[in-house]
Amino acid sequence: MRLIERAGLCALHRLDPETAHGLSLAALRTGLVPLAGVVTSPRLETVLAGMALPNPVGLAAGYDKNAVAVDALTRAGFGFVEVGAATPRPQPGNPRPRLWRLAEDQAVINRFGFNNDGAEAIAARLAARRPGAVPVGLNLGANKDSADRAADFAHVLAVCGAHVDFATVNVSSPNTEKLRELQGRAALTALLSGVMEVRDSLAHPIPVFLKIAPDLGTDEIAGIAEVALASGVAGIVATNTTLARDGLKSPHRDQTGGLSGAPLFEKSTRVLAQLSKLTEGRLPLIGVGGVSTPEQAWEKIRAGATAVQVYSAMVYQGLSLAARLARGMEDMLAFNDFTHIREAVGTGRDAWL
Repeated sequence: MRLIERAGLCALHRLDPETAHGLSLAALRTGLVPLAGVVTSPRLETVLAGMALPNPVGLAAGYDKNAVAVDALTRAGFGFVEVGAATPRPQPGNPRPRLWRLAEDQAVINRFGFNNDGAEAIAARLAARRPGAVPVGLNLGANKDSADRAADFAHVLAVCGAHVDFATVNVSSPNTEKLRELQGRAALTALLSGVMEVRDSLAHPIPVFLKIAPDLGTDEIAGIAEVALASGVAGIVATNTTLARDGLKSPHRDQTGGLSGAPLFEKSTRVLAQLSKLTEGRLPLIGVGGVSTPEQAWEKIRAGATAVQVYSAMVYQGLSLAARLARGMEDMLAFNDFTHIREAVGTGRDAWL
């Protein structure tokens, strides 16, 4: 990490976490943050659901909720970028404070509640972005007070789908009451049917992913895998934040909301490995949760992921983490005698089952 980045992180950590979050986005928009550019090599180039990625390290949804810094983020070392979540109508989310750093645990708790500017505003920003070599996707959400939350996901895709390279159905946020109930087999089947109908109507149909929670039992994971395979989604993102609080040291550990960061790594990787076994290569998987080192990114790949996403670790390591992870994964390839990242996918899955 450069000295300027260390100094910037130190300054941001003196502020309220949500204020710091907003300032980091403002710094990106105004060009104050050094950017790594596209990080790639023939060994790292990855195809994910038909999309060409320069490397398999992506930005998870939640950082740039309103697509205000997309151009900068696509030049920050990521192989793909996901913004949002977007809901049909703007909504303020839950009352502040709603974001906590758990420095002792290298973790974050949030209960934002899908705060965003709404699909129309986000679509306009996505339409105005400069074309680049890095795919940009949108996380789809539902309004808290919606009478038909399942229909909300399809609505956002209809509004924004023409302006993104992929979309992710987010039925796994713990911060919108009863949203996770949409992960049940019948509800999920109906929801995805509506989303895929809209996807198929787009002038240029895009891959649609499904993002699931880590707090699921074996039977629930199996049911989701069956629905995903039958629905035509392009892949599964495993996983969102957790409600568990095992072993935390921070005084903020009892705050309500979703926990992300280091404590999520093992739980999310076990779910990823289960999905890998259940789908047996028929669906690409994106591994998310607790990745902060090249070794952990490598473990996600070995557990069955085609690509990984990061977010919370950037709170402690800065934006340059993306490039460090990508370059570190290339070193892991050389150390383990692989010629390409795809050769490593799933090679360590059984150790996580």
